[in-house]
Amino acid sequence: MSRQALVDNTSGSCFTKKYTTYKIQKDQQIFYPFVFNDIMGLAKDKGVPVDDIKLALKGHVKEGYEFNPESSLSEDNPFYNKHPTANDKVHVLVCVVAANTISQMRQETVEKICNIRMEASKLDIPQVAILTKIDEACPEVKNI
Repeated sequence: MSRQALVDNTSGSCFTKKYTTYKIQKDQQIFYPFVFNDIMGLAKDKGVPVDDIKLALKGHVKEGYEFNPESSLSEDNPFYNKHPTANDKVHVLVCVVAANTISQMRQETVEKICNIRMEASKLDIPQVAILTKIDEACPEVKNI
């Protein structure tokens, strides 16, 4: 059973525009007690502001917030959650990266990732990296 978030691997820009929650269904009426939140990518100039990710880690971003690469979410925005509960906060930070693009990653993107990871560490949030497209990055794996 799965549900995929939409992706775009052709335009080179960020496809996700809104803060979106994905619930995993256990059976017809019951969901598992965790969710996945999808955010805009970290692309230079067109990506999510690091401050928005920091706010999301703390639970201040509401479902449906539309990311604006030019400005961060402010406290007077209706999508700003002033009183986050434990359910609103991030409990594990997952970074998904295509392995075949790591060598081309811009220094600005690496710095954004480091900045986000430092904030997650300050908040005692565990972190996981998932590498996709390993077969395209490593010919030895492709031949297995």
